[in-house]
Amino acid sequence: MREGSLEAPTRHPLGWEHPDFFDEAKLDEELRRIFDICHGCRRCFNLCDSFPRLFDLVDNAPTSELDSVESKDFKPVVDACTLCDMCFLTKCPYVPPHEFNLDFPHLMLRYRAVELRKSQVPLAERQLTETDRNGKMAAMVPGIANWASSTENQVTRPVMERMLGVDRRAKLPKFHGRTFALRAKTEPVPINAAAPGFGRKAVLYATCFVNYNGPDIGMAARAVLARNGVETEVVYPACCGMPQLEHGDIARVAENARKVSQALKPYIEDGYDVIALVPSCALMLKFEWPLILPQDEDVKRLAGASFDLSEYVVDIAKRAGLADGLSALDGGVALHIACHARAQNIGQKAAEMLRLIPGADVQVIERCSGHGGSWGVTKDNFEVAVKIGKPVARTAMNANKKYLASECPLAADHIAQGVEFLGGKPGDQLHPIQIFARAYGLA
Repeated sequence: MREGSLEAPTRHPLGWEHPDFFDEAKLDEELRRIFDICHGCRRCFNLCDSFPRLFDLVDNAPTSELDSVESKDFKPVVDACTLCDMCFLTKCPYVPPHEFNLDFPHLMLRYRAVELRKSQVPLAERQLTETDRNGKMAAMVPGIANWASSTENQVTRPVMERMLGVDRRAKLPKFHGRTFALRAKTEPVPINAAAPGFGRKAVLYATCFVNYNGPDIGMAARAVLARNGVETEVVYPACCGMPQLEHGDIARVAENARKVSQALKPYIEDGYDVIALVPSCALMLKFEWPLILPQDEDVKRLAGASFDLSEYVVDIAKRAGLADGLSALDGGVALHIACHARAQNIGQKAAEMLRLIPGADVQVIERCSGHGGSWGVTKDNFEVAVKIGKPVARTAMNANKKYLASECPLAADHIAQGVEFLGGKPGDQLHPIQIFARAYGLA
């Protein structure tokens, strides 16, 4: 075995149903084993706040070694992890198949799973992750929900900060009364039979964000795919469970995985590809679910049939060619590559897609935005999230492009806020597929 991540990283199943997974003594032993390796290496010092916290913790200990650090002091290190997977995939030389067998994100997940089992995750935090319930309720009164969540609302946001722990400065996604699934039923799109890629069929897994917060993203995806001859169906059985994964609720994620994979099974058997409209959800379908339920054949089948949205458009372009009609767009794009897009190990597909537009001017920013899902909006983490994302915001501001884009809409909002905090003006925030739709004259 050689050093330096020369072998492709592999991941082992989580083993969360084995009693040892929740054994606190065994967990502490593994934490100390891995933390000692990380402390000696320090290659990940600039990825997120977990590693600086760990190194400071050890450096400030009586012996400047891990043996004099108390286990109770590990929690801030765990709390700073956003499960972005960048340490595992891009930095760590000791990931499997290396004999050290180091998987830092899944170790943090295990710690949180133990916390959850011990009822140590606050109720308010867990309520923030109930995206389906919250989305359905807000869709009934979107005007009131968006008024209450606005950062300009000096009445409700301080209350949310006190009751839910959501920082009053953090920008929150807006809700829509007509979900993507509803709009897809009532707003059909004609299929271009003359397109080179005609004949493909794809089911769009709407995701909780696109369904409740970003239906325009879904509609742009349908329009672009239809122009390229792809017949689409929109299906949304349940959330992928990423919000619950962040809090260690693996059983809940497994429940959602079974539900969604069973709902999509008939489509896959009928020859449909599956497209997840948000990178975090594509990552769950492709990689996390098979590690949580490694023996589930429906989950395996779904993982093999799943695509990230930009990945799918690029695949059409490479295999068949795109339909005519793309026109140049003025102003250029500052494109952030989301961590969960990078974690899929498929390359910069959003950049590849946008560069298919004639005369495309795309400046890629491949660095963590600092948002980390619900992690970055909390009062405990917002300042850290802004600090981590500051280099990205500065790069986007200095790029001075007309559009600011990320496949992760939450990251785009966070970067835009960072630009504003720096005194700049962010570009128009659009998902890459919305920009592509504009180039086709579809939006």
